[in-house]
Amino acid sequence: MIGTWLNVAGIIAGGGIGLAIGQRIPPRVQARIRVGLAGLVVYAGLGMVYSGLHAPFSMALKQLGIGLLSLSLGSAAGRLLGLQKGVNRLGKWARNRFETATNSEAEAQGKWRQQSDGFVTCTLLFCVGPMAILGAIQDGLEGKWQTLGLKGVLDGLAAMGFVSSFGWGPILAAIPVLAYQGTITLAAGRLEPLLHRAEVKDSIGIAGGFVVACIAVVILEVRKVPLADYLPALIVAPLLTAWWL
Repeated sequence: MIGTWLNVAGIIAGGGIGLAIGQRIPPRVQARIRVGLAGLVVYAGLGMVYSGLHAPFSMALKQLGIGLLSLSLGSAAGRLLGLQKGVNRLGKWARNRFETATNSEAEAQGKWRQQSDGFVTCTLLFCVGPMAILGAIQDGLEGKWQTLGLKGVLDGLAAMGFVSSFGWGPILAAIPVLAYQGTITLAAGRLEPLLHRAEVKDSIGIAGGFVVACIAVVILEVRKVPLADYLPALIVAPLLTAWWL
């Protein structure tokens, strides 16, 4: 659970810094941080794909094909389930709560309500997303904490901005993040013996690596990518691998 603990530490550290500086990070600095994080995310994602490929070339080509096919089938399943639409609704609600907290009406409602809104809002934002699920699975199956480590940086920066409007409430979101991601990590660890073939475990990393790399597009705001719709690929990939290879 190293990745989850790093994620929790990132939220607490980011929120603490935000309370200390008492204002948002300047836009120019935010842009530079965003570019740097996008580069790290691409590096991590492609690294996951590369580490999941094995020689000979024909086997690596099959694994790559399975990963891409899993993304296609997983995306179709995600659209049918409406995963991204559900995430968008939660995001819209969170954005509305943030906007409410920044106007004078929020002050009239009292500080306690403000802290509560910040806690709920950031809990949803930090727990709902592909990095939370994928990173926790990786941590449990292979002990790879890098994805959750990057998520911890992103969540920390978000918490730094949210505390300026919500107070210390967003910092408390670290508690449900610990429970949620920790549970997934422990469950994945229990399932590891069932994934006894290395190719089956690697298929999750390959499909997940592509998803992680796409997060950079979202960070840079190049275009909107329905990342949540691709989450079923993490289930499709090992099933296809077990059947095909």
